[in-house]
This record gives sequence, structure tokens and C-alpha cells, in this order.
Amino acid sequence: MAEGGVRSEPVVLADLDMLLAIETAVYPFPWSRGNFVDSLHAGYLARKHLDAAGRWFGYCIAMPGVQELHLLNLTVAPEHQHRGHGRAMLDELVRRGAALGAQRLWLEVRVSNERAQALYRRYGFREVGQRRGYYPAGAAGRENAIVMSLPIGAHAEPQP
Repeated sequence: MAEGGVRSEPVVLADLDMLLAIETAVYPFPWSRGNFVDSLHAGYLARKHLDAAGRWFGYCIAMPGVQELHLLNLTVAPEHQHRGHGRAMLDELVRRGAALGAQRLWLEVRVSNERAQALYRRYGFREVGQRRGYYPAGAAGRENAIVMSLPIGAHAEPQP
């Protein structure tokens, strides 16, 4: 991704402090440093996204599987939200997934995260199920996740 000076680079262990700063600014139940370290050590697709000045605006982490890709974390820093960065990161993820031979992209999203659900639906994801009690929810206990899927095979293109 290099439109308008925006670029994507692999996340490395030295990036974890910046990544965690964004993660904790966005989520009430953020991933831990260990979650990110484990993802990097497992060889998951982990990309940081930077603006023309080299400032981070987001990152995504996806787990490759047999002919599929599972989006685990897509996050845009609060000060960079509502600028199309989430969609741009999905565009790149779909391209990278197709290059890896993935035919489908999967994700879970909190039932309460209506903004993310709207982004994914506009992009072409379809709800295919729910996972009960998937996310921590503090005093509320656990929150359900909506499971969504998008075809990304050779003949699938993201929707405008």
C-alpha cells in the first residue's frame, strides 16, 4: 500500500511499544504484549500502516490457514479513524491473502461494535454465525462475537 505516501511494513518485535500504545487507546480489553509476541513468533501476517511522515495510523494481524485467512486484529489509532484507513488496510489484506492462495477471509467482531460491523458489511463481509461468550466484557462477563466471512479467491474483488 503506497497511495499518497501511505505505506505498509511488517511488524517486528521492536514495534511492540507503539503497537500496544494504539491497542490500549482503542480497546477496553486490549491484546497483551504476549498476544502480539505469540502472533509474530507464529509467523502470522502482521502489518503496520504508516502515513507519509512515518507515523503509525494502524495495524492488522491475520492468521493464514489452508486456503483461508483469519483476521485477528485490525486497529486504527483514534486520531486517524474515519479517514478510510480501515478500508485501505482491508484492501491490502485481501490482496495479500489472494497472493497466499486464500479463498476466504474470516473474522469475529463484538456484537456491540457496530462501527466495525458496518465497515465489514460495506466491504462485502457476510454474517455466518455467532460465538457465544467469545470476548471478555468486564463486569458484564462475556460478550458474543459475530462471525463474518468474505470470499477472496481469484474471482472475488472487494466491493466499492
